[in-house]
Amino acid sequence: MKKILLLAIPALLTACGAQNKQIENADPLKYASSITPEELKEHLYIFASDEFEGRETGEPGQKKAAEYLKAEYKSLNIPSPIGGDDYYQEVPTSYFKRGNIKPTENVVAYIKGSEKPDEILVISSHYDHVGMDDEGNVFNGADDDGSGTVGILEIAEAFMQAKKDGYTPKRSILFLNVTGEEKGLVGSKFYTDEPIFPLANTVANLNIDMIGRIDPNHEGNNNYVYLIGSDKLSTELHELSETVNARTLKLDLDYTYNDENDPNRFYFRSDHYNFAKNNIPIIFYFNGVHADYHKITDTPDKINYEALAKRAQLVFLTAWEIANREERLVVDKAGDSGK
Repeated sequence: MKKILLLAIPALLTACGAQNKQIENADPLKYASSITPEELKEHLYIFASDEFEGRETGEPGQKKAAEYLKAEYKSLNIPSPIGGDDYYQEVPTSYFKRGNIKPTENVVAYIKGSEKPDEILVISSHYDHVGMDDEGNVFNGADDDGSGTVGILEIAEAFMQAKKDGYTPKRSILFLNVTGEEKGLVGSKFYTDEPIFPLANTVANLNIDMIGRIDPNHEGNNNYVYLIGSDKLSTELHELSETVNARTLKLDLDYTYNDENDPNRFYFRSDHYNFAKNNIPIIFYFNGVHADYHKITDTPDKINYEALAKRAQLVFLTAWEIANREERLVVDKAGDSGK
């Protein structure tokens, strides 16, 4: 019996070593290419349809959107970090400072890491929008933030395809679709106040808010994305982001809105900021502003699906690198309260 055990131990160690080599030898571009304009379009024409009634926080359309996300995660066999069939993190109505908001929830799904499961990478978007007007016109929110939300579904699917091939990420990944962003970043604030996983174990947040359009400053160019916040807390994160893009998609990374003196102050205006306030390195992916922002004309037919696919692929590839690098990202800069 002892001989058998002694023989088994080296075999086990060899198998573990092979698994480590596997993830390092995997081709992430293969899985990034599974994020396609066609699949994004199919998702978004449903998610930003009139059926979802503008996804107003707490209203029936938002509930339908939550159910859609839950069903998609279940179809991909991505479990909930809460357990069982519960993919909802309930957000107390007491968190909302204005109006009588009905009960609402973040939608969460989770891939457990193979080697460093206690270290968490959060990929986030907000799935709420602004509802309907008094005349019944629907604010579909195709870009804001239907684009980021369906991007996360495709990113999640890409990671699951890699996992099926034996390439489970070393670190765990939480897919966080937050509610109440339009009400003051409420869903993400609740998550960072009452995290499912300790914030001390959260290595980074990649936040996607509006990545489906081309702004006037880049007319005719679907090969760009604005990056905000990548260098605010971690030099390593910024350098990693630049390196991944340079060796893969080669998008034009525009840092215009990353300027501390930019009057738009976008760094403080989406869900990543609640992570940044807690000294968690972030990147905010953004396509810039356009004439349809918060109007009933923000519809799926206006989306540039090639651009949406490229940007979602970049988020995936950056997430892959963060999740699989040997050491977690170092926070080497002081946070900014933004006050």
